[in-house]
Amino acid sequence: MSNDVLMPQMGESIVEGTVVRWMKKVGEIVDRDEPLFEISTDKVDAEIPSPTGGVLLQIRVEVGETVPVNSVVAVIGEAGEVAQARLISSDTVLEKATGFADVKGDGLVQEVERRSSQRLSPAVRRLVLEHGIDLSVVVGTGEGGRVSKADVLAYVAAQAELGPSRGPVQPVSATAAGSRIETMSVMRQRIAEHMVESRRNAAHAHTVFEVDFSEVAAHRTTRNSSESAPSYLAYVAKAVSDALVAMPIVNASVDGKQVVYHDRVNIGVAVALDWGLIVPVIQRADRLDIGQLDATIKDLASRARSKRLSPEDVSGGTFTISNPGGLGSLLGMPIINQPQAAILCIGAIEHRPVVVEEKIVARLRAFLTLGFDHRLIDGAIADQFLSRVKTTLEGGFSSNGDG
Repeated sequence: MSNDVLMPQMGESIVEGTVVRWMKKVGEIVDRDEPLFEISTDKVDAEIPSPTGGVLLQIRVEVGETVPVNSVVAVIGEAGEVAQARLISSDTVLEKATGFADVKGDGLVQEVERRSSQRLSPAVRRLVLEHGIDLSVVVGTGEGGRVSKADVLAYVAAQAELGPSRGPVQPVSATAAGSRIETMSVMRQRIAEHMVESRRNAAHAHTVFEVDFSEVAAHRTTRNSSESAPSYLAYVAKAVSDALVAMPIVNASVDGKQVVYHDRVNIGVAVALDWGLIVPVIQRADRLDIGQLDATIKDLASRARSKRLSPEDVSGGTFTISNPGGLGSLLGMPIINQPQAAILCIGAIEHRPVVVEEKIVARLRAFLTLGFDHRLIDGAIADQFLSRVKTTLEGGFSSNGDG
């Protein structure tokens, strides 16, 4: 008895998903709750567990395809159905390459050859079926554009080199020597859309403050020796959350001609991934102390990198913090994460020479940049907000508590 595997709905507002990787091949055994495939949506990338145990009989949605939620993406059945499944899977791949759904098996390969005015060698046929390749995306370099074994192997090797999370490899033009063309991943496309939309809709402005982190460094050393010291990011998140409570206009957003004052302080923390960027959200950040903020940030970052975030983990943000300083950047001019009204960028925290009481000394300092939507927040308000954050970081944490 076979069971359909459906495209899950990853959140109320999600209506479709894109398959970016299959962890199993047709004919392989899969256990219940074992990761089966990976999807990308508007909100989050996630590995989807198998709803049942058995043998993967069919893959109906190929890598790179976007389908509505609740669509059948695969079929899982019993071991006796494997032989039939392999034939169905091969037919499905070639049907998508040609559109000939009424031709099956080897006859479909022959139809491909006839319509393309070229004959595929037995080796090419075998590779196409073995790897489930869509012939329409393989550029032939042989005479008259004929697809050779070398072309198919190069395509397979390119996919393996890019890795499963990078998305489907696109054909490379033979005239673009030394170049490679590939389609943006779903995540990269979403980032591009959001950044362009933000630039188009918000009146971006920025202000930069230099902050002394010496007191924060001293406070970190007062932690119990059995505990790991909280990250500097956790201290910044605490100072920001307190400032957002005091100045709710910075925690607000614009909706047409209306200003929406949010009743929660939910701080998004940008996490850089090998395949893009995601912003998980610290819910009710103003209710957490530094230790709790640090634990939450580490948990969200870990789950983001292992693709275990839920839609709720990336929803409801009212303010965003970006921390490129961890990679050495001195300062940045960040793009606002719509529909929010402001974003804070933390530069590298490092020792710099400064004048203190007419003496040049080394102090731990960093540049903080506030990007804000000038439609809602004036420069004076932005400066007051960042000044409040600076004051807290430079002396607002007591040696006995989290401030």
